[in-house]
Amino acid sequence: MADITRRLGWRHLRGAPTAHIRHHRSGRLVHDGPGLSFWFRPLTAALSEVPVDDRELAMTFHARTSDFQDVAVQATVTFRIADPALAAARLDFSVDPDTGAWRGTPLEQLGTLLTETAQQHALDVLTRTPLSSALVDGVTAVRERVAAGLAAEPRLPATGIEVVAVRVMALRPEPEVERALRTPAREQIQQEADRATYERRAVAVERERAIAENELASKIELARREERLVEQRGTNARREAEEAAAADAVRAEAEAARTVRLAEAEAARSVKLAEAEAARSVKLAEAEADRSLRLTEAEARRTAQLAEAEAARAVRLARAEAESAREVGEARAQAQAAWLRVHADAGVDGVATLHALTGTRLAENLPSIESVTITPDVLTGLLAKLGVSGRDGA
Repeated sequence: MADITRRLGWRHLRGAPTAHIRHHRSGRLVHDGPGLSFWFRPLTAALSEVPVDDRELAMTFHARTSDFQDVAVQATVTFRIADPALAAARLDFSVDPDTGAWRGTPLEQLGTLLTETAQQHALDVLTRTPLSSALVDGVTAVRERVAAGLAAEPRLPATGIEVVAVRVMALRPEPEVERALRTPAREQIQQEADRATYERRAVAVERERAIAENELASKIELARREERLVEQRGTNARREAEEAAAADAVRAEAEAARTVRLAEAEAARSVKLAEAEAARSVKLAEAEADRSLRLTEAEARRTAQLAEAEAARAVRLARAEAESAREVGEARAQAQAAWLRVHADAGVDGVATLHALTGTRLAENLPSIESVTITPDVLTGLLAKLGVSGRDGA
């Protein structure tokens, strides 16, 4: 579609390189060619746009073979407009000066023309061909016949149309017929598959039999070799036993000789150790006796020194005790003398004083009395005596 823009009552058209533009003004051809660009007035202009590129037209139609079987044909026709002026004169390719869109449907008319023409020639071929031949050679036959028919069709050159190529993609029967036609082929393929399976199984059985025979032969050969192996193992075992016995004898002799040498060496070592132990015991006894003697002498000296010190200390203690006793006795004698003098000076009877002194000495030598229990009888007697003494004094 051409690109049209508006400017103050004027229109500007810009065409594509694949579009042939024809511009008539007042019945005169002003512009003619592909990819044009120009200004025009819409009231006096008549515009046509004819596509000159190759176009693909896909078509699908049904036909009937000579054995009255319906088939579907899928084909594609490639065409182009070789004479734009002739095509614009035969078909309505005029465009709206305001929008640039076609006023009619020229491409649909061309498609209808080509489809009907191709369908006519395809039907002409298929109606004289049975279904089996149509499925085998029908694509080529239909393509050639349609290409030839379109090339010989007088309306196409008269309209300026050139057919470039014709392709037939498929020619299919109805689904039920197609399944029925596929059945023999499928059965044959299945038979071939079954035959191949049976042959493969037969080959497998034959191979299994050969494998079983080979395994049996291998087992027989293995049994024979195992028998030889057992014999060889017995021989080897006897030889190993003999060699082991000889080795044990040699080892026993060597062990006995080594034991004797070890015993002799151990006896010599024991003798040396005993002699060394005896010498060490003698040295230790002498050293112990010497040390005991020295310890005894030192202990005797220390005991003597301790005895002397203890005796000196006992003498000093005895002297100190004697001196202390003497001093205490003198002090007591002086105290008693002073006490007697005091009582004598006070006019106390000397006998009573001696009695008091005797009671004092007695009290000093009596044991300690923790508590005294006074019964009511004793207390009554003492109170009575105190009362009598009081009356006598009065």
